[in-house]
Amino acid sequence: MEVIKEDKNTKFSFNKLMDIISGIFTPIINVLMAAAVLKGILMILVSTGVLLETDGIYRILYTLADSFFYYLPVFLAYTMAKKIGTDRFTAILIALTLLHPNITEAFESGNGLDFFGLPVKPVTYASSVIPILLAILLLYFVEKPLDRYLPEAIKGFLKPLISMIIVTPITFLVFGPMGTLISDALAYAYALLYNFSPMLAGICLGFVWQPMVVVGLQWGMVPVIMNNITVYGADTILPMLGPAVFAQAGVAAAVSIMTKDKKLKSIGISSSITAILGTTEPVLFSISIPYKTPMLAACISGAIGGGIVGYFKSKAVSFAFPSLITMVVYMGEGFTAFLVSCILGFIIAFGLMFVFRFKEKDVLEEEAVE
Repeated sequence: MEVIKEDKNTKFSFNKLMDIISGIFTPIINVLMAAAVLKGILMILVSTGVLLETDGIYRILYTLADSFFYYLPVFLAYTMAKKIGTDRFTAILIALTLLHPNITEAFESGNGLDFFGLPVKPVTYASSVIPILLAILLLYFVEKPLDRYLPEAIKGFLKPLISMIIVTPITFLVFGPMGTLISDALAYAYALLYNFSPMLAGICLGFVWQPMVVVGLQWGMVPVIMNNITVYGADTILPMLGPAVFAQAGVAAAVSIMTKDKKLKSIGISSSITAILGTTEPVLFSISIPYKTPMLAACISGAIGGGIVGYFKSKAVSFAFPSLITMVVYMGEGFTAFLVSCILGFIIAFGLMFVFRFKEKDVLEEEAVE
């Protein structure tokens, strides 16, 4: 058990919550991005006439790419169960129940379902995030007393049986509708800001995105993004994040030129490359946070680029965090503005570093002492 512990003196903290959220999404992020890139490539091939939607190759590859997003609750059930220390196979079975054809057909037919007379609200569980996370969290607390009190001779089969019978109906009756309400509320709050001023929304998100990554808050945006793609077929949040990502690459590149220290120079070059490829943590934790001014330069640059993206209303047609290798996901409305803003994000952050400068000796001395 990794995060939720038996120790009564251990308090549940914000950092632990962020650790849980990060541990849920991090293991699947590479597969998620691979599926998104494949989906984006297929959309381009169809739009250019290279493939038809009726072609066998398209239908097979599109199903491959789309299956990840459709069965996302199954992936999340596994990673959530692994992270908090509950039974993974029971978690997976609960997720599969939400997506079973009998359930989806009943919801789509309009006939509805009930459980002992209680009406089950129709909810789209495919690609959903919140209901399954709440379900697996409940599963942990249901399994806890069963582990303690069930006799060993019958615990093996009785524990998952009782757990599923308790958790699954509650998920359908409570967590499904609750997840819909939460997703709708988050999407509504973002929509208010975006509708008020897309440029202002881009400036705000572009400025705070990388600090959010530092504390793990970026995962809290994933349900909103997934909800936007599911409901509207595209998302406006992801493009606003691109300039902030490339800005981190820009400050790392600047530091690699400005520093005389060979170790820091090497870190700057390598972390700049990883940032361009979509992973900014190496820059954040080795350069931006320790030296402070790189973070300020990157945030300012990200805000400028985010404002441009918001103004031109760029969109992502599938889920993939911005990077050089996921550009195909953004090749829709406002792609030119998105591409230009990412380039500007890099250039402006690079230039600002020569204005702000930084003191490398303090951090290097601290590292030497450590």
